[in-house]
Amino acid sequence: MQDIIIERGIKSFIFLFLLLSLPTKAQDRFRVMFYNTENFFDCTHDSLKNDYEFLPNSMHHWTRDRVYQKALHIAQTIAAVGEMTPPALIGLCEVENDSCMYYLLHRSPLRQMDYQYVMTHSADERGIDVALLYQRGMFSLLQKDSIRPHFPWKSFRPTRDILHVSGLVITGDTLDVFICHPPSRMGGLKASEQARMYVAALLHNYADSLMSCRQHPQILIMGDFNDYPDSKSVNEVLDAKEPSDSIAPHRLYDLMTDKIKNKSFGTYKYHGEWNILDQIIVSGSLLLPQAAMHTSKADAHIANCPFLLEKDEKYFGIKPFRTFYGMKYQNGYSDHLPVYADFRLLF
Repeated sequence: MQDIIIERGIKSFIFLFLLLSLPTKAQDRFRVMFYNTENFFDCTHDSLKNDYEFLPNSMHHWTRDRVYQKALHIAQTIAAVGEMTPPALIGLCEVENDSCMYYLLHRSPLRQMDYQYVMTHSADERGIDVALLYQRGMFSLLQKDSIRPHFPWKSFRPTRDILHVSGLVITGDTLDVFICHPPSRMGGLKASEQARMYVAALLHNYADSLMSCRQHPQILIMGDFNDYPDSKSVNEVLDAKEPSDSIAPHRLYDLMTDKIKNKSFGTYKYHGEWNILDQIIVSGSLLLPQAAMHTSKADAHIANCPFLLEKDEKYFGIKPFRTFYGMKYQNGYSDHLPVYADFRLLF
């Protein structure tokens, strides 16, 4: 088993090295991606967090070597999604802390890509957070904020903060980016739905405020919503609709909505059924063809790189190649697939 893990690690590194060695083409696109990394923990205990599952002496046997391997896999995924040009913005969730980001940006081949990052430090009991990686040549950071949901119901545990980042893109426009990871469906859909709707309402209020105060609001929202594009929290509370022929600049549109029609693929597979939990949502101003920076639902995709998938022995077909299957370490990537979108730039 150890030999297989080492062989896969070598192949992963060679693949990533070849991708990074390719010549960079002209910056005529602005690619963004979002990735649920599936438990990217370091292997050191945080006395304020319940991170006992991911320690060297835990049942997961989460050692420094496995942390490095996890960072390498995330780097490989980013390079593959970026293809010839590294993504300008990368949203990540299920990242424990700054130590994990150090492993990713300084101890993996991503160190050659000169990414900077910002992240939340939320009240989540397990200690997982969200982060945004950005390339300084494509995105100039102006400010960042953490938006903390304070549930009015004692029955709901603290969840991840929403990360809000403002920056200048190379067209000279301001882009407001939100990275979010609302509460999971643990405990049942109905029991947890209220918490996700609360986070969606909070996010909607912030987006609405920006649309009121910005002269030319451009909003990008990425995250694992733990709900689908047609779920109440996304479609009604956040009010993110499917793009149509008639676009309103000050409304929100979910670029992943039409992809739920394909029942044979998604970003997450549960009990043999594919679904889309990971969303890329934009303001209508970013869907106008005449805008200096714009996209369309046809420019949004789910990454289906072969190395991110494995055969589904139980339910047939394929499924995400995750890090653990129960307690068994598989040396895989994540239980989610990344999503990404391309924006055209007009100078």
